[in-house]
Amino acid sequence: MNKGVRVRFAPSPTGHLHIGGLRTALFNWLFAKHHGGTFLLRIEDTDLERSKDEYTQAIYQAFAWVGIHTDEQPLIQSQRFSLYKEIAEDLISQEKAYRCACTPEQVEARARQAGVVGEYHGGYDGHCRFKEIEESQGTAIRFVIPEHTQTFAWNDAIRGIISFERSQLDDFVIIRSDGTPTYNFCVVIDDYASAITHVIRGEDHISNTPKQIALYQELDYALPVFAHIPMILGADGNKLSKRDGAVDVVAYRAMGYLPDALVNYIVRLGWAYGDQEVFTQEELIKYFTLEAVGKKPSVFDYTKLEWLNSLYMRSCTAEMLRDLIVATIDTAFLEKLAPWSLDEILKAVTLYKERTKNLVELANVIVALRHAPTEYIETDIAACTTSETPQHLTDIIDMMGAHSMVELHDCVKNYCKDKGFKLVAIAQPIRIALTGGATSPGIFDLLTLLGKEESIIRLQALQAKLSK
Repeated sequence: MNKGVRVRFAPSPTGHLHIGGLRTALFNWLFAKHHGGTFLLRIEDTDLERSKDEYTQAIYQAFAWVGIHTDEQPLIQSQRFSLYKEIAEDLISQEKAYRCACTPEQVEARARQAGVVGEYHGGYDGHCRFKEIEESQGTAIRFVIPEHTQTFAWNDAIRGIISFERSQLDDFVIIRSDGTPTYNFCVVIDDYASAITHVIRGEDHISNTPKQIALYQELDYALPVFAHIPMILGADGNKLSKRDGAVDVVAYRAMGYLPDALVNYIVRLGWAYGDQEVFTQEELIKYFTLEAVGKKPSVFDYTKLEWLNSLYMRSCTAEMLRDLIVATIDTAFLEKLAPWSLDEILKAVTLYKERTKNLVELANVIVALRHAPTEYIETDIAACTTSETPQHLTDIIDMMGAHSMVELHDCVKNYCKDKGFKLVAIAQPIRIALTGGATSPGIFDLLTLLGKEESIIRLQALQAKLSK
């Protein structure tokens, strides 16, 4: 490989960019960066009715969020219709394409007459191939599958040799009856025009490849290297659904995931470098190769994503996480924590960043901590308190009134020693008093953050509840 490597990601803006598309984009981008090559974006908006600018903008936003940068201006297919039509007309002049006036209903009717039973899959019978049909409204242009080629094969960079027999193909439409070009036609013309050297895309495009190879050959274009990556499946082994993770990529930002964590996780779906799980961007670029991409489908696992995200959160400073929460999760985050100072907010972020899996959870738990519990987890109370707990809480409250917060740690430890029980016996009730449940950071860190006055109020509230 050399600097001549040129790859592209070519989404259709007929819906939001999902995880599968993001992985394809990342594989192309990493491959280009690994080889010092060029990464391009092409917007395939030939479906004028379904293509929307909002989806194109969502692709740009997703790229910006995860840090993918294109090396040239995006190519927009809807701006190139005249070129596609010109090339199609040239193919007609060479008898490599022809006009077709058949409707889908007519094609199916002839197939039924020829004996097709059951579900009809749309193979064309060549009815118009040898007819002189003038261009008019309602006529399409079909490409002639060449007679001189019986097998269309390629050495897939991921899957090895793949081949299709000519009998598996039919003369397919390259310009629809409404004048719009079709996918298989445009992709060949644009990949050639952009000097694409490697076509890296999902395995659902394998069936399109022989048609495209036929076009490459008849247009006298050099073939690129094809690489078809496996699908991403849901936990049930079926096609990825919204429940499993097939949501808009930018939605993961609102769900509290860090872009580097999402990228790390997505790239590892189908690609591996030994047993390493966590990668910097530099490492992904350094190690990424098509040879390390597997052939089997991958399963999207939210638990694994959350684990990775938690690792990335721990590596962030409190300031970074605070700013990310304000920018992407809750613009009123700081106001909700008033009158805490910025220093107190950062202490809270530091306490909880290693105990939460995403920014939403981090923001919610800190906002909840800012306010005294209005209810308690009853199972925690049942498991962590006894009939003696109210008196212990009363003693701790008196102790807090008589000592500074700095002295409190040793005072509580000595109290436990004098009473003959371990610190956990009083620590868990204190946690419940401060947060509503028995799971939290260290109690002395919480007591210091909340301050003496607020801590005493919360301890008194639980003491009163338990004394009833």
